[in-house]
Amino acid sequence: MRPRTLKFDVMTSPPQFVPILRNPKAGARRRRHELLELVRELKARGLIPRLFRHRRRLAAWMTDDARRARVRCLVAAGGDGTVNELLTRFPGVPLTVLPLGTENLLAKSLQIPLSGRAVAEIVADGAVLHLDVGRIGQSRFLMCAGIGLDAAVIRAVHQSRKGHIHKLNYLWPTLRLLFSYPSHELVLTDESGVEHRGRQILIFNLPRYALGLQMAPEALGNDGWLDVRLFAGNMRHWTVRYLWRAWRGTLNQEPSVTALRIRRANISSAQAVPIHVDGDPAGFTPVDVEVLPLALTLLVPATSVGGSTVVEFGSLLRQSDAPDWECAPPTARV
Repeated sequence: MRPRTLKFDVMTSPPQFVPILRNPKAGARRRRHELLELVRELKARGLIPRLFRHRRRLAAWMTDDARRARVRCLVAAGGDGTVNELLTRFPGVPLTVLPLGTENLLAKSLQIPLSGRAVAEIVADGAVLHLDVGRIGQSRFLMCAGIGLDAAVIRAVHQSRKGHIHKLNYLWPTLRLLFSYPSHELVLTDESGVEHRGRQILIFNLPRYALGLQMAPEALGNDGWLDVRLFAGNMRHWTVRYLWRAWRGTLNQEPSVTALRIRRANISSAQAVPIHVDGDPAGFTPVDVEVLPLALTLLVPATSVGGSTVVEFGSLLRQSDAPDWECAPPTARV
C-alpha cells in the first residue's frame, strides 16, 4: 500500500546554530564517521554545528537566551533514549535525529537514514512536523512507555551497561526475569474514575515497538490520545503468548488484553513497579500519565513536488489533521 502524502509547513529564516547531543555509549564505531560527516555537511551549508558529549554542557550552553534564539534545531545523535533526553530537557525546541542507537524506532518511523549527509539535508531543508508527546511522571516519551516486565528488563540492561547496547544484551536479563519477575498488579484509573487492572501496561503515542511487534498498530501521533494495552496474565507465564500474538498482529483478539484510549490517567500498585520511557528507565509507580497535544516540532525528510514540500509518513498521522494549505518551497540555505 502506498504511503499517504501529507503536507507540512516549512521553516523560514532559520537561526544558525545546530547543537548536536552525542550519546558516547550509543553506536558502533563504524557508525561514528556519520557524525563527522554530519558536522562537515552542516558547515558546508553555512550552519554552525556545536557538538556535545555531555548533557550538562549542552544545558549550560542553552541557558544563553541569545544563542538559544539562533538555534535552528537540536540533533539527537544516538538512539531513542537520546531523543527522549532532548525532548524532556528542551521542550519547544525543534528536533531531528541521527540514528546511532539500537532500535531507532523514531528514525524508522520518520524514514531517517543512518547518513550524516541526509540528516544535514533535513536540517537545511526544514520540513516541519508537529506531534503529540506523552508525559509520565517527570519524563516525556514520543514512542512508548511501559510499566512492568519490559521496564524491569530495561532497568537491568542499563544497570550493567558499559558501552553500546546490542539486541543480544537484552537476552539474558529477559530470560532471567521471565522466571523471577513478581508481576505485581497495576491499577490504571482513567479520567472518569474507572479502574482498569493488569500486570503489565504499555502506553503508545506512536505505533512502533521493539522488534517490530504490533502492540498498538492504530496509535496515531497527532490525535490527542494515548493508546494503552493492559495485560492481565501473569507475565512469567503469559509473555510468550503475548509476543506470539503481537508478532502475528492478533494481540487485540487476546481476551486477557484490554485496549484503552486515554488523555490522562493515574497508575498505582501495592509495590513499586518499574517504568521505562522510549527504552530508558524512568522511575517507579505510582505515577500520573497524560498526553501533551502537538507539543513536539520535528524536522523530517521532505521532497519538493510541484512547488510544495511533502512528507511520506505512512499511517502515523490522522490524515484529516494534515494541513490543507500549499507549503512555501524550501528556503535558501544560509
